[in-house]
Amino acid sequence: MSDTPQAQTPPASSASATAAAVPPRFVTGSLLRHIAVMAGTGAIGLVAIFAVDLINLLYLSLLGDQDITAAVGFAGVVGFFHLSLYIGVMIGMVATLSRRIGARQHDEARALASSALAWVVIVSLALTVLNLVFLDPLLRLLGAQGRALELAHGVLVIVLPSTVLLGVGMACTAVLRSVGDARRSMLVTLLPALATTLLDPLFIFVFDLGLTGAALVLLIARCVLAGVGLHGAWKVHHMLHRPDPSRLLADARTLGSVTGPAVLTNLATPVGAAYVTHSIAAFGASAVAGQATIERLTPVAFGVIYSLSGAVGPVLGQNLGAKQFERVRQGLRASLGFMVLAVLAGWLALALLQGPLVRLFGLEGTAAAMVYAFCSWIAGSFLFMGALFVANAAFNNLGKPLWSTGFNWARATLGTIPFAWWGAQYGAVEVLWGQAAGAVVFGSLAMGAAFYLVARLGPKPAPGQN
Repeated sequence: MSDTPQAQTPPASSASATAAAVPPRFVTGSLLRHIAVMAGTGAIGLVAIFAVDLINLLYLSLLGDQDITAAVGFAGVVGFFHLSLYIGVMIGMVATLSRRIGARQHDEARALASSALAWVVIVSLALTVLNLVFLDPLLRLLGAQGRALELAHGVLVIVLPSTVLLGVGMACTAVLRSVGDARRSMLVTLLPALATTLLDPLFIFVFDLGLTGAALVLLIARCVLAGVGLHGAWKVHHMLHRPDPSRLLADARTLGSVTGPAVLTNLATPVGAAYVTHSIAAFGASAVAGQATIERLTPVAFGVIYSLSGAVGPVLGQNLGAKQFERVRQGLRASLGFMVLAVLAGWLALALLQGPLVRLFGLEGTAAAMVYAFCSWIAGSFLFMGALFVANAAFNNLGKPLWSTGFNWARATLGTIPFAWWGAQYGAVEVLWGQAAGAVVFGSLAMGAAFYLVARLGPKPAPGQN
């Protein structure tokens, strides 16, 4: 990261003094409103990231080549590992930074944010190289073969290096969410989605590049993502500066205490998804195409709950930093109620639109049956996935990040592998039912643990008081 000219960036002490004069945004006012605004704008931003993949799949499905759709599914699982990593980093950064902002330690928050961004670049570069070296065995492990394997390999060679830009953009989003700038955090991911919508037809059809064109557009979109994020975090809020090398190791330990478990927590989801994809691949390219479609529809339909861990985090973190423990308890209840309404709305939309969606993506046979089953009934399991996301936010921000890690990995292993294996004995649709059953069990357990944790938080109200 290069130096910023002195005339454009206020001195750290001046920026800190200005920030300290403004009270933390979430320690007063309606908690439900704070959560709704943060989750709503966060959902738009997060859905925009997933919408890029959905838009790509939609345009590519118009080519009428099932192997291309299957290749997108296999490549998507690999890309999902990287995205889950960065979402985990974002959640951990929000928990760490918002707590310091709530306690008005703005200089410390600024230094931590700068170190975090440096580590994101270092780690993402290393992971990209590692993925490229072992790309072919990894795809074969997922069940890719033949032409679908060749196509998935070709697209990932183009896309994987751009995951560094994805990491930078997500880290900047965490900084913006920590200071309560919901609008700019939304724009970081919304603008790349708009770029994808405009450029995909040009590269895929006009330039006749097909799957390669979609990969190139994704690369361009991630350049936009990183640029908009850096502008908001660095230029607008002055929350970034050149990292101090002498602080990097110490800051890594500070950030890692929350970010490490949050990353491990989030990586559980793609591990479970990889096993499900492997199980479904046994039923042929049509089943993989159906799974690819479902995996891209769900974060768009349920974007609000996908954003809850990051949205609830700043609200709980700032109130915890300000020692307003009763507001932390109220925030958890408000988050759960908001999640239920959001899931019911998304489920209703999928149920009503299932026919047009199947026709729009040109699905037939097994793929169509999978989408119909998911939209009609299986999508209801996201009530319990949402409970898990809300619980994760509580664990990460209340000093129990390893609880989040434990519940997510239990859901991804004990709650996925045995159930999906059972379903695979009968069919691809039954694999989806098995995956949903695991979410019900571990989502319920996690939510119960979250309420137990906040009930024991800080001094309890005196009898008769709220």
